[in-house]
Amino acid sequence: MVRRRSRLSRSQDFDRVYRAGRSVANRYLVLYYFPQSGVESARAGGPSRVGLSVSKRLGSAVERNRVKRALREACRLNEHSIRSGYDFVVIARAPLPELLDRGGLAAVEDKLMEVFRKASLLSPREERKSVQ
Repeated sequence: MVRRRSRLSRSQDFDRVYRAGRSVANRYLVLYYFPQSGVESARAGGPSRVGLSVSKRLGSAVERNRVKRALREACRLNEHSIRSGYDFVVIARAPLPELLDRGGLAAVEDKLMEVFRKASLLSPREERKSVQ
């Protein structure tokens, strides 16, 4: 699980990332990101925080919670690879539950890392690994 301190939870934090941040997407996920600064100046450069958004269009509460658990776990497994000092919002798109059924956590993790790579938000060490 992603630690509670590493989660975005307040509505105003989500709004700030949506309004002022940038975004990248693939077929399964949309990633909004914004560097921590200003109010979080004491924490700027600290661990990144992640917020998840899973719409009711993806299915029942059971299905949405399964998707959120998979996304949280994929973030936790790769937190060392992602640049620190950012706030992220990950939005699940409709085909993600199907991908989770077919490929499991590994497939979700792959697609999550794809959007982080697209946004150039992997740590420099991880960027070199992906190029080789």
